[in-house]
Amino acid sequence: MRARHVLSAIALLAVSGAGLACQLRLALEQWPPYLYRADGAAMPSGLDWELAQAILKEAGCTLKLLPELPTARRQREFEQGQLDLLLAASDTPARHAYARFSIAYRHESVGVFTRSAMRARYGHVVSLDVLSRERLPLLAPKVGWYGRDYARVQPTLETAGKLSTFSNFQQGLRMLQAGRADLILGDRAALRYEANMQGVAISALPLVVLRAPVHLMLNRSTTSEADLDRINAAITRLEHHGALSAIRARYGE
Repeated sequence: MRARHVLSAIALLAVSGAGLACQLRLALEQWPPYLYRADGAAMPSGLDWELAQAILKEAGCTLKLLPELPTARRQREFEQGQLDLLLAASDTPARHAYARFSIAYRHESVGVFTRSAMRARYGHVVSLDVLSRERLPLLAPKVGWYGRDYARVQPTLETAGKLSTFSNFQQGLRMLQAGRADLILGDRAALRYEANMQGVAISALPLVVLRAPVHLMLNRSTTSEADLDRINAAITRLEHHGALSAIRARYGE
């Protein structure tokens, strides 16, 4: 009888624990085709939005969407504990001081593009070393991790005055059109999406700057290992059943 009472208590605790859903704050950003809110739309759209919604629902987590923030401020508020979640994050050692990372839920691909009319002029740029050696002007995002090769050549380009940064891809494509530089670095899908929106013909150079997994990044001070465990378990189950791959396939991945 005593054993039955003990087992009942354990079962009750398990049910109670399962009901303690993680609650995560996420600031909106305009980063199509991954996360954006179209004019007049009540809710965001995009690949990362759909993937995150599926994962968090499966994990039993709730999501509070906050107003849009500029990239640098969003990163700063995350580090200060005012946000709990960032999407499509690269797992880097420095970030472990303030963040914990889920297992990968998709991959990103970063490349270098030029206007299609100038593709022949830059066809020989097959690596970032060529770009750096020739001191070719480059447009690149102001914030983010774009791999070891870019981190290695970035100081050289900055010292030579050949690196200009932008806050979003809309601004970056306008800078490209204005002739601030002939080359632009960034996420391949995001650049192609924005170029199509602006009616700018761009072509990729024959180099891949980075192809790497991306993760959900949880704030270390406002979330727990239990939150991370339930999210990782959710990703694993959804991958096993093909739910995440079906979402990615709708976006051409």
